Amino acid sequence: MSNEQELPEKATDEQADVISAQSASAQLDSNVDDSSQPQAAQKVNVEELSQKLEEAEQKATENWDKVLRIQAEMENLKRRTQKDLENAHKFALENFAKELLTVVDSLELGLQAAIGDSPEVQKFREGSELTLKQFEAVFSKFNIEVVNPLGQPFDPELHQAMAMQPSADAEPNSVINVFQKGYVLNGRLLRPAMVVVAKADDNPPQETPKIDEQA
Repeated sequence: MSNEQELPEKATDEQADVISAQSASAQLDSNVDDSSQPQAAQKVNVEELSQKLEEAEQKATENWDKVLRIQAEMENLKRRTQKDLENAHKFALENFAKELLTVVDSLELGLQAAIGDSPEVQKFREGSELTLKQFEAVFSKFNIEVVNPLGQPFDPELHQAMAMQPSADAEPNSVINVFQKGYVLNGRLLRPAMVVVAKADDNPPQETPKIDEQA
C-alpha cells in the first residue's frame, strides 16, 4: 500500500511541476509582450517627433525668408524715400528758375538791341549788365549752370538743333551759332540750348591740278 500511495503522490508532484513551468513560461511571455509594447510606442513617438521637427524647420525657413524679403523691401523703400527727399531739395526751385530764365533772356536781348553812344543808352547798358551779374550770382548759388555750346560738338542731351548749315570752317556736327542759351539745375536740364549745327560743305573746294613742268 505504501508503494501504491507513493505513485500518485509522485504523479501529483510532477503535474505540479509541469503546471508551475507552464505558469512561469506564460509569465515570461507576458513580460516579453509587455516589454515590447513600450519599445513600439517609443518608436512611434520618435517618428512623430522627427516629422514635427522637419515641419517646424520648414516653417522657420519660410518665416526667415519672409523676414529677409520684408527687410529688403524696407531698405528699398528707405532708399527711394531718401532719393525723393534729395530730389525735392535739389529741384524745389525748378519751376521758379524756369520763370527767371525768361527775365534773363529779355535782359540779354535788350543789351543786344541797345546800340549807340548816347548817355541814355550807356546807362541802360550799365543797369542791364549789373542786373545780369546779380542773376548770375544767384544762379551760381543755387547750382544753375549756363549751357552755351558755341564751337562745341552737338549734344542731343543738352542742345536742340534748330537748323543745319554747311560750313567750311567748322567741324561737321559742331555748334556754329546759339540762338538761345540753355540751363542746367543740379545736373538736370532746365532748358536745352537752341543751336545751329554745322554740316559738311556740299561744294568743297577742289584742289588745283598740278602742272608737270617737264611737259
